[in-house]
Amino acid sequence: MRECLSLSAADSLERWLCFVQSQHPAAIEMGLERVEQVRARMGLELSCPVITVGGTNGKGSTCALLEAMLMEAGYRTGCYTSPHLHAYPERVRIAGRMATEQSLVAGFAAVEAVRGGIPLTYFEFGTLAAAWLLREAQVEAAVLEVGLGGRLDAVNIFDADCAVITSVGIDHVQWLGPTRETIGREKAGIFRAGRPAVIADRRVPDSMLDHAGRVGTRILRLGVEFEVEADAAQWRYRGPGGVRGGLPHPALRGAHQLDNAAAAITALDTLREQIPVDMTSIRRGLVSATLPGRFQVLPGRPVIILDVAHNPNAAQCLAHSLASMGPFHETFAVFGMLADKDIEGVVGALQPHVDRWFVAPLPGPRGASADRIVAALDAQHVLDAVHVCADVADALARARAAARPDDRILVVGSFVTVDAAWVAPAA
Repeated sequence: MRECLSLSAADSLERWLCFVQSQHPAAIEMGLERVEQVRARMGLELSCPVITVGGTNGKGSTCALLEAMLMEAGYRTGCYTSPHLHAYPERVRIAGRMATEQSLVAGFAAVEAVRGGIPLTYFEFGTLAAAWLLREAQVEAAVLEVGLGGRLDAVNIFDADCAVITSVGIDHVQWLGPTRETIGREKAGIFRAGRPAVIADRRVPDSMLDHAGRVGTRILRLGVEFEVEADAAQWRYRGPGGVRGGLPHPALRGAHQLDNAAAAITALDTLREQIPVDMTSIRRGLVSATLPGRFQVLPGRPVIILDVAHNPNAAQCLAHSLASMGPFHETFAVFGMLADKDIEGVVGALQPHVDRWFVAPLPGPRGASADRIVAALDAQHVLDAVHVCADVADALARARAAARPDDRILVVGSFVTVDAAWVAPAA
């Protein structure tokens, strides 16, 4: 790491990322004091309308839908999401294009120029650099995805003109607490006084409603202030802007995407005085939004499905989507997860839809070993048809070799798993 300790704007993005990772002893340290200090030194503000998107699952999809709708309406849109699937520049998009490596280096250098001795985590450093890029690009609307939680997440240094909570599930318990009530309270930290908050969860935690009442946030809830009705061909939306019928299903696959799409439309409805978006743009955005690794079905036979689902709630949504796909002879799962996730919960949700498991250990200190994953399968009474593989590439190759044209292969469990499968060579 020594070669990463002193950099200039002429250095590569790879070297800057190495440097950024070395600036704080912990990968995650919750709190806004340090990142707020650096933001103030940079004079960093976003002068355009800001939509902040938090939640357990569905954040990336909702950001993609918002970005697509705003761009179809002609706005120069900035979008910041995390984590990336393949490469760091995916995290920052301006006018629909990934940030260049050179622009990201300039953003990191702008943060470093004023940081002084203030330690920043990898995510904090990246959030400030991303906001600097959006400001420099003079975007007309910004969509910011919360990385973890809400109240103490670095993205929360920027005030949301509209906050969106996509769902509240059990994840990151070491940081957010063990229940939906504790997690809901943390996620509600992105609410602002006198500004709207859209919640696309039909079971809103009391802690979230209590916090909204204390700070004076106007809540719009799925199933109350806005709703969806769907059939096989189209769907209907009801919300603060009225009723819209005959809507096309989102290009993003999965029945749960209607909830995310409705949340995006509701958020735009609340901001129509600042950034009006017409129905034609909404319709076009629904069918143009893309997001790799979320129930992504690859062409060819056997069918290969890529999904980054890594907690029980996401796995349940994935299970529902698998059940709705139609008949397949067998389903093979290429399965790797991080050790700090609820592996048993994910297995329990997917088990009814998987015939054979190809278990892959993931690299790095957070990766779950094959033994850990096999133990989780055993705990869920998956005793047969478990194949232990060397890594994700090996697991995918073995699944491909075993699969017939009328089978399907599911690659699931982590961003790391999907990324490794993406670059794995075909058998």
